[in-house]
Amino acid sequence: MQQQSKALDKLTDRVEDRQLDSTRVQEAMASIAASAEADRNAMRLREKELAAVKINAADVDIIASELELDKKVAERTLREHKGDAVAAVCYLLR
Repeated sequence: MQQQSKALDKLTDRVEDRQLDSTRVQEAMASIAASAEADRNAMRLREKELAAVKINAADVDIIASELELDKKVAERTLREHKGDAVAAVCYLLR
């Protein structure tokens, strides 16, 4: 009976839980926050760059109607291709 009890105790022994080092957690959280902020800044910069690209409204209308796309998608793609309608259409047809 005692042997069975000891065998059962060995099976149910648990490893002690480790306590997290609070400074490591804070450093990790700060790193994540800094990375997220850098991503947001990069996205803002990209949006500013795209907004500065001159596009022809007629090109947007043609791309949207011929490819049956939303005008926002056509405009975004045209801006991403620096106003080059041919490159935008080729990209959209891939």
